[in-house]
Amino acid sequence: MRYLTLFIFFIGLETRASFSQSSDTLTHQLNVDLEIRPRAEFRNHFMLTPADSLMPEFYVSQRNRISITYTGPKLKFHASPQEIHVWGKSGTFSHVGSINAFELYIEPYISKHFSVRIGRQALSLDNGRLFSAAPWSQQSRAHEGVRLFYKNKVATDLTIAFTRPYGKAFDAAYSPVASHQYKFLVLHHLKYKINSHTDLTTINAMDVFEKTNIDGRYYARITNGGRLEYSRGGLYGTVNAYYQYGTNAGSKKIRAYYIQPEISANIGHALLRLGAEILSGNRATIPKNVTNSFVPLYGVAWKFMGNMNLFTRFPADVNDKGLVNPYLFIIYQAGKKLSLRADAHFFYSQYDLQESGKDLHGKYLGFENDISLNFKPVRRMEIIYGFSYTLATKRMELLKKVPDSKKTPIWSYLMISYTPKLFDNK
Repeated sequence: MRYLTLFIFFIGLETRASFSQSSDTLTHQLNVDLEIRPRAEFRNHFMLTPADSLMPEFYVSQRNRISITYTGPKLKFHASPQEIHVWGKSGTFSHVGSINAFELYIEPYISKHFSVRIGRQALSLDNGRLFSAAPWSQQSRAHEGVRLFYKNKVATDLTIAFTRPYGKAFDAAYSPVASHQYKFLVLHHLKYKINSHTDLTTINAMDVFEKTNIDGRYYARITNGGRLEYSRGGLYGTVNAYYQYGTNAGSKKIRAYYIQPEISANIGHALLRLGAEILSGNRATIPKNVTNSFVPLYGVAWKFMGNMNLFTRFPADVNDKGLVNPYLFIIYQAGKKLSLRADAHFFYSQYDLQESGKDLHGKYLGFENDISLNFKPVRRMEIIYGFSYTLATKRMELLKKVPDSKKTPIWSYLMISYTPKLFDNK
């Protein structure tokens, strides 16, 4: 933090000098924003991980984040230090989950169309399914490395990221980087507008992991694919598809796929989205040295598979059997300050779940309904309330997602986000 403070101090001096020497104040800008975001959560009758034992559970987490951004004619600097505080979690009244930097990077502008971003940075690509800043989680998600941008008729970027040993002074669950297990990540992203109605996005990624049981050996997982989008008037249609191959940690050959078709339409004050996700899994007769289980890399699950986060760790949460998730989202704008949303999810495994001595033939896992209200009483303040429940089948018990399928799993939250602007100098 000492080096960050010094850097900000010198940036401020340079900015002030620039303003005093030039009348073109639009070439220099310094913004400082604050975010205070407490969130209370309650859950009962379902498990985020098989190790969960405490239910019902109620706790409050809070993210305090300050964002400092300097933009000049030759470079951009951004820092967003944050503190995550937790009340009532893990048997303690209050503790600091983590103090860290969500993002900390410098981005020199090499030319009009080319720039290089160096440091810790979020990767928010496409719809966030494979790479997302995970804005819902209090700590969010970032990566460390170098990202090269080129923007002209085609917008494209190349990222080379890595991980290193991180300190253990705080809870790793509240770190934006500590959950990454890869040694290196190479990622290419391209966005191209084919015509006024059609857009093409491609994402090609390779994450490299170190084998812990064999010195000096590495394995690579490769994911290729993209999205095609078509929009006209209030209608929108898209299909997202990826193929994954390479080798996983168990030295198995990966042959997996992901498909997401979706259509949406604006009807009056309401937006309707109808679609499905298909994540491939392993059939019973698959060879022992092959896996067909797709892993959705470093994206977000709740945005597509329900707010209760029943399925976030792939392929563990589906027992390697894949997942099919038809969904319907309805977003209604009740006024300038209030919107309501209702999401419906049906969950199916791609292949039958099996356990010795249990008759669990079939693929249907359950139904989840998410209801939320978003209220913006004043500028820069947002209040969100959500309630979710699941109608689970006996197969959910086999997946260790619910302890008793006869009881209804529920989750509810209340979140307040206040984001005042502390300083804006142009």
